[in-house]
Amino acid sequence: MFPLNPLTIAIIVVVVLVVLFSVTCIKIVPQAQAAIVERLGSYLTTWNNGLHVQIPFIDRVRAGITLKEQVADFPPQPVITKDNVTMSIDSVVFFKIMDPKLYAYGVENPLVAIENLAATTLRNIIGDLELDTTLVSRDTINAKMRSILDEATDAWGIKVNRVEVKNITPPAAIQQAMEKQMKAEREKREAILLAEGEKQSAITVAEGNKQAQILAAEAEKQAVILAAEAEREKQIREAEGEAAAILNVQQATADGIRVVREAGADNAVLTLQAFEALKTVADGQATKIIIPSDIQGVAGLAASLKEIVADK
Repeated sequence: MFPLNPLTIAIIVVVVLVVLFSVTCIKIVPQAQAAIVERLGSYLTTWNNGLHVQIPFIDRVRAGITLKEQVADFPPQPVITKDNVTMSIDSVVFFKIMDPKLYAYGVENPLVAIENLAATTLRNIIGDLELDTTLVSRDTINAKMRSILDEATDAWGIKVNRVEVKNITPPAAIQQAMEKQMKAEREKREAILLAEGEKQSAITVAEGNKQAQILAAEAEKQAVILAAEAEREKQIREAEGEAAAILNVQQATADGIRVVREAGADNAVLTLQAFEALKTVADGQATKIIIPSDIQGVAGLAASLKEIVADK
């Protein structure tokens, strides 16, 4: 071994002291944590996140305190309602440390203190409620517990953000009765729904029948209207046909007269035509014919034809 000179020994000692100082005196506080520093046993200060230096053998740094929100899940607690029903209720408390100094020196074992306070508060709240009210009042119970716990834990540097009642477990006999009641309610709702369905079906059928009757009546009405229109059209066409026939007869008569006039027929021809007409009349049902003496006159023949009397 090589002998160490005093300078080398001094350097080694300085290095060792620096390492010891770094290990024991330099502290780093992580994010979302705080450290309580005591000097000679008394509270000195609170370190937040970052690099800090303590005096060795004089200052003491307590364990870090988390500043994040924490969750405390407490076991079920037996409680008695206002109507003397014993049930089991468990709860969850969400809290956050706001003042590390109060948290460190305010109460011994803060979590146990919060659990006991929560159980006592829960018993007091449930003791003022009946069973039925308790089962449907979770939000009210949660709000009351949060308010009471938050006010009580202010002295410990703790803020209660939220309290949730997880389970409310009544006795077995009451659970069976509740199940029967729920079953009856479900059967009742089912019967109501069935009745409503049948009612709606009957209404739908009635509406359908009514609509069918309306459509049938409308169809019958349209048929009557169309038949009347057809009859009217038929009568109009028959009248038009008769009118056209009469017009044609009149036109033919007029044309015959015009032709006779244009042909210059004399009295003999007219007399002969009168006899032909008289012969046609005589072939009918007439029983009496008066012929004037002056047969040569056409006007007399026409007057004689007016004297024909029908004999039944």
